[in-house]
Amino acid sequence: MKNSLRKITRGTGLSAAVLGVSALVLAGCGAPPAEDTNDAGAAGEANPDYLGCIVSDSGGFDDRSFNQSSYEGLTQAQEDLGIEINEAQSQSETDFGPNVDSMVSNGCNMIVTVGFLLADTTKASAEANPDTHFTIIDDNSIELPNVKPIIYDTAQAAFLAGYAAAATTESGKVATYGGINIPTVTIFMDGFAEGVAYFNEENGEEVELLGWDKESQNGTFVGNFEDTAAGKTNTQNFINEGADIIMPVAGPVGAGTLDAVVEANADGRDVKAVWVDSDGFLTANSGQEFILTSVMKLMGEAVEDVVSSDLDGNFDSTPYVGTLENGGVALAPFHDQEANVPADLQGTLDDLREQIISGEITVDSTASPQ
Repeated sequence: MKNSLRKITRGTGLSAAVLGVSALVLAGCGAPPAEDTNDAGAAGEANPDYLGCIVSDSGGFDDRSFNQSSYEGLTQAQEDLGIEINEAQSQSETDFGPNVDSMVSNGCNMIVTVGFLLADTTKASAEANPDTHFTIIDDNSIELPNVKPIIYDTAQAAFLAGYAAAATTESGKVATYGGINIPTVTIFMDGFAEGVAYFNEENGEEVELLGWDKESQNGTFVGNFEDTAAGKTNTQNFINEGADIIMPVAGPVGAGTLDAVVEANADGRDVKAVWVDSDGFLTANSGQEFILTSVMKLMGEAVEDVVSSDLDGNFDSTPYVGTLENGGVALAPFHDQEANVPADLQGTLDDLREQIISGEITVDSTASPQ
């Protein structure tokens, strides 16, 4: 399939490296955190009276995904701003309430809750503790003056990944599956599906997507973010159906996909994965060489910026939305797979990125921030 890619006229596209590490403005739909206007948040200066805290969802802080990225943002704030930090790692949903309560009891100035599943707990605690500031990752359902959402239009970057997968597949079949059927998962799957469809439309191809039907919003889900064995089985099933590029949107479950991909390649089958949330080439424990690219949410930068703003007395509840335009979401470089993609693919992706930013291409997901 990859030799059939039709080149789109290039504009002033950005390189893959720039897409992955461009400076974060993350202005989003609301104003970005205000720049430091005093010396309280100066890099390297100690602020031991400020306590920043974080509560993970059930994936834990070593999930190689959004929990870990968010935690790294808080630890970077500790290093750069001299604050104190505390964390509570959830093993299951029953830990959410006690973990958040423990952070409140510890006197945290800011409590970062990671993930859509913590929304109810965060809202209840924020209502009960109006003087404590909360930031929640991947949820925009809470309208309280002491809760700031950090959300991402990941469909935009996933569109680019879907296009790249469709342009690279040799079998004509690609696949995706999710952990739980929730908006922060399906937004990736919607964007990926639209990217595949756009490739087909532009190039007269019929690349098939397994695992997700965007119109019906039905597809393949594990039902949790912990069962790596189920992730491996799902991936093996997709490979047996002919898919040669698979995108898990399932946190730690994605490690099962990489296990299946490694085994398939050992058996002589050319299979690749697309990672999500972080750059999997840099964070995965194994199988990095088979990751085509990653759909990234730059959560660490957002967490540090929100904490810095709060430290400076500039907290507000305006949602902090990451997009392609402000660098909050991005497509990772191809790394070891660069030689295996069409020669003009990166240029095409650069152009598509600019067209999404300009509004010439609209990426539509029911889960996109409004």
